[in-house]
Amino acid sequence: MMSMSAEGLDLSAIPNLPGFAVKGKKKNYGRSQGFALVNGVRIEQSEGGNFEKPKFVKVPLNLDVKRTGSIGLSTAQEEYIDYMGVKETEAPAWDVLDRHVLRFYGQFQEAVVEANLENHRIRHCVIMYYLEDDTCHITEKKTDNSGMPQGQLLRRHRFPGPTDGYLSWQDLAVGSELHIYGRVIQVLDCDDWTRQYYAAMGIEQDGPIPNEEDAFVQSQVKRSGPHQPRTYEKVYREVNIGGGHINADMQQFMEWDRKVCRFYAVFDDLGLPQFERRPFEILFFLADDTVEIREKYPLNCGRDPFPIYFRRGKLKRGKAEVRGPLDRHLKKDEMVSLDDFEIGASPELLGQRFFIYDADDFTRQYFAMELKRPLGEPQDVRLPERTVPRPQTPPYTGYGSWDDSMGSVHAIMPKPPKKDFVKLFTNEGKILRFTAQLYGAKQEDIDRLFIFNFHLFDDTLSIHEPPQRNLGIMTGKFLEKNIHLNQANGKLFQVSDFLPGNVVKVYNREFEMVDMDEYTRQYLENGGVKRYFDLEAVLQKIREGMRQQYPLVRDIFRKFDSDKDGVLTMVEFKQALAKWKFDVTDEEALIIMQSFDARKDGQISYNEFCDALMDEDYTQVMMKQRAPLDENIGDYPARAKSRLEEREETEKVRAAVRAIGSVVYEHSTTFLRLMKEFSHLTHETTVNCQQIVQALGDLGKTFSLPDVQRCVTYLFPDGDLEKIEYVAFLKNLVTSFHDFSGKR
Repeated sequence: MMSMSAEGLDLSAIPNLPGFAVKGKKKNYGRSQGFALVNGVRIEQSEGGNFEKPKFVKVPLNLDVKRTGSIGLSTAQEEYIDYMGVKETEAPAWDVLDRHVLRFYGQFQEAVVEANLENHRIRHCVIMYYLEDDTCHITEKKTDNSGMPQGQLLRRHRFPGPTDGYLSWQDLAVGSELHIYGRVIQVLDCDDWTRQYYAAMGIEQDGPIPNEEDAFVQSQVKRSGPHQPRTYEKVYREVNIGGGHINADMQQFMEWDRKVCRFYAVFDDLGLPQFERRPFEILFFLADDTVEIREKYPLNCGRDPFPIYFRRGKLKRGKAEVRGPLDRHLKKDEMVSLDDFEIGASPELLGQRFFIYDADDFTRQYFAMELKRPLGEPQDVRLPERTVPRPQTPPYTGYGSWDDSMGSVHAIMPKPPKKDFVKLFTNEGKILRFTAQLYGAKQEDIDRLFIFNFHLFDDTLSIHEPPQRNLGIMTGKFLEKNIHLNQANGKLFQVSDFLPGNVVKVYNREFEMVDMDEYTRQYLENGGVKRYFDLEAVLQKIREGMRQQYPLVRDIFRKFDSDKDGVLTMVEFKQALAKWKFDVTDEEALIIMQSFDARKDGQISYNEFCDALMDEDYTQVMMKQRAPLDENIGDYPARAKSRLEEREETEKVRAAVRAIGSVVYEHSTTFLRLMKEFSHLTHETTVNCQQIVQALGDLGKTFSLPDVQRCVTYLFPDGDLEKIEYVAFLKNLVTSFHDFSGKR
């Protein structure tokens, strides 16, 4: 039998017969009420011009068994509702969702004008969304003495939506942006109840976003712990009662006042029509971490005497910027610090790359003792001297001495000539005598004989004619003692001009040199008259002189070690002897040097120098005497010469590697340009030394073939000079640039 539901029947078609009538519901023709009772709650249900229809939400149905019973209403009614099957019903939102609030945390950015600390500020706020009536309000936590209006930013009302209508709870999400009245608020997080509510509605919120800190917040000192914050009044009270607080800046000032690190640097000025390498001094003041840059003007540079390149102050890394009072303060890590300075480093200051090549002694001690980071050796940044063509010296007129005449050639305001006292002391009383005759003389002058006296201590010349029997000519002084010019070659007289067979011309008179005396012959054959010294006395005098002139042996050794390589060679030791006016021969110098050289390896180390110069601290005998000077040198000259040649070759290798390395290392574009030049020269991956010289020459860098060979031999000790991997050559050249440090 087919079953039919009550909703599908048309009750109006049923005949109005007894037993078939259906109880109908009376229609209400009365005036509608403004209030109604919904689920036992009295509400205002009418709609007006200034308010909307009340908001309803679905709630679980609570059956009232007293009115309907367990069976429910009869299906014979005109309007039938199956209450047993209904699970939900509607209720007013202001009753169901009362005190249900969604809490979001956000931030927005606000511009700050007329402040050099910051140009914007990040303000944090709380967004409250009330579910009962879809209203919101925004608050900000108050900060004492902030000077800004804080607290309630927007009062509670319904916010406009992102498109049309009003803002709903579906429009709020973590990570989104809320545009409200011209402000953009970024939603960063929400509380736990809000996350649970969205999860129950089937929406998952993203994780929290960390807060952004502005420049003002970062500048504040963050104090941790239970201590009260320090105020100016508290500091004032502490000072009044004899206490005080630690001021980090004052502590640094008290410890390092008038302590300055001095660096020597250069930078290549390419903005001028002519290339110039300008020297500078960079001063870093340890008291307040300020920097001052001074330019060291060389002589006759033509620049105005204003050496302050950058006045003392805080210096920012990188390019120079013009900063005003409205710009924010620079952070400490943006300023120049001691970590930026190192021998061989090229920090960018004021838009220029300064190459640091040396530092003073205090700076080296500070880096070694305080920073535990010793500085490298000084580097050579000197450019090769440019050859300047000089005008030809005008001929000597004969008036006055030669030095006086040359003084007016060298300077506009001539000064009295300086005397060479070493030459005067060495050649005092030495006169070379030569005999000469007139060249191309007449018949009556053939027998005349002249004596040329050449004085070595001042290069003066005098001529006299000795008397002869039956000559018929007045003899005697022929030419006064003075500095004279040899008209045959236009130069001053030298010893080589008076050798027998030469022709000289003085005051339009030509003389042919005939002979010389025995003293002159020995002098020319032996290279000078030998002066005999008591070498034992010389050694003792040198020791005492060194002790008296310098209090420290270290300073003595550094004074004579001209190339700063830690050893004294034969040439350097002979220069030390010349300082005490001992014009000894090479053999005598080697005899004295052998007494200093304990290992007999041809050079004097620092330890050997100290042992030879200083007395022993403890001896087992009374009045111990030093060993006598051994004048038997044997093959010691050969060892000393080999050491000298080895040092010279080492210095040439250092200079070659530094010079070629600076071309590739200090100019980054040179690396790629050399790669291109090598690829043009050969299709292989290897080149020879001649091709390297050619490639450098094409770039305007001139190097000799021996220097390139020395550089390649240093980089590839076991390599083939005819097959050099040019990629590896350039890479090794860059990495080994700081292996050899130059000297200042």
